Amino acid sequence: MTYEAVIGLEVHVQIKTRSKMFTRVPAGYGEPENTLTDPTVLALPGALPVMNRAAVDAIIKAGLMLGCEIAPVCKWDRKNYFYPDSPKNYQISQYDRPICVGGAVEIELPGPARNIMGEHKSIPLTRIHLEEDVGKLNHGAGGSLIDYNRAGTPLMEIVSEPAIHSAEEAYAYLTSVRNSMLYAGISDCDMEKGQMRCDANISIRPVGSTALGTKVELKNLNSISFVRDGIAHEVARQIAVVKAGGTIVQETRDYDGLTGTSQSLRSKEMAHDYRYFPDPDLMPVKVDAEWKARLAAELPERPFDKQRRFMAAAPEGYGLPYTLASVLIPDRALADWFETAVKAAGPALAQPVGNWIANDLLRELSASGTALADAKVTPAALAELVKLIDAGTLLQNAAKEVFADMFATGEAPAAIVARKGLAVAQTDTGELEQWCRDAIAANAKAAAEFKAGKESAINGLKGPVMKAAKGKVNPKLVDETLRRVLAAM
Repeated sequence: MTYEAVIGLEVHVQIKTRSKMFTRVPAGYGEPENTLTDPTVLALPGALPVMNRAAVDAIIKAGLMLGCEIAPVCKWDRKNYFYPDSPKNYQISQYDRPICVGGAVEIELPGPARNIMGEHKSIPLTRIHLEEDVGKLNHGAGGSLIDYNRAGTPLMEIVSEPAIHSAEEAYAYLTSVRNSMLYAGISDCDMEKGQMRCDANISIRPVGSTALGTKVELKNLNSISFVRDGIAHEVARQIAVVKAGGTIVQETRDYDGLTGTSQSLRSKEMAHDYRYFPDPDLMPVKVDAEWKARLAAELPERPFDKQRRFMAAAPEGYGLPYTLASVLIPDRALADWFETAVKAAGPALAQPVGNWIANDLLRELSASGTALADAKVTPAALAELVKLIDAGTLLQNAAKEVFADMFATGEAPAAIVARKGLAVAQTDTGELEQWCRDAIAANAKAAAEFKAGKESAINGLKGPVMKAAKGKVNPKLVDETLRRVLAAM
């Protein structure tokens, strides 16, 4: 019997705000342990929560980015559980009336080759709700220590329908969610800092069946790659158990990404175990049309919408190949940098601009450890370089040298070309024609093949002409002159 996986993901994303969810104490990462606390975070007697409006703005934006319905009224609930990382012994969350309902995450599956766009599909969402994060347990040989710096940080939980059917789909889903949150400035989504975390609910069923199997929750998936690997491991484990005549037990398992193994942690809790009830200290939140419209106007273009536009033909888009669009799109700042450069260079030069960014700018940034925002070369300078090449003033090989100087010094390309004497020489037409005749005479076979219809044969004539010109003549002019001389023969 063949089985298919049925996977639902619960993605927790920390919202980037200056203060925590229900108090003015700063939110942040990397501070000394237990310094980002106050009576509200520590649940001291008499401390009362006050809602962070900026966090509610952010989750509404997240919902709009993912096509959710924004509830006109949502409320706060207490999720009760006893664990050292929760100072109050409950978590303020949203249970039956979340702020975002429905929606979907568009994903792109790997293509048949790296340079070919894969299939796009939508993974439906159940909800997105807002809550407060908990503290962090630091385990050591002598015991565990609690750091409450993270406790109270605004946290949204994005819950998918059980509509993911492979580890690769889960990887694409998380990548898409991360890109959307980064584009909208909602979160930095750094999984190493706990700003994005994921739990996976995994079950299997016979192919063709519509019934859901017994699900297992997989935790400790602290990188997107570990999510993919952990799901693949759990699906294989469940199939092996069933084929051996065993039964899947509903439980929570811990996945170790370094060893590729998992172990049982506890039996899976149900909703009633948390004894949800409305928080008596917080009022419901009403979201009117004006509030939603204001936030919708602040949203950026969605990543996949931008990809489609970049690949569309002019005048709607730039006509970029998938290989270029797939490099530019994941980083909003890089995509914006590209569009600024294209605006200066002109839409007709969009692909050369993209090639310079993908092949040269990113290489130099990586080699030097420089962030894009700190690069000395500007979009306008790259546009100027590309226009010099297009005008025939600068040859491609010389342009590489010019770009290296631009990146290192920030000097304008025209100034570098003038200082180094790299401009293409203004060749006398008669002299160029003579070099072409000499090349044709010395390479009669290539000339004959070209005249017989073999287009590529002209390349065997260009080399000798460029050599005679010492590389300082426009290749386009060489091509045109060779064709004219050959046609007259």
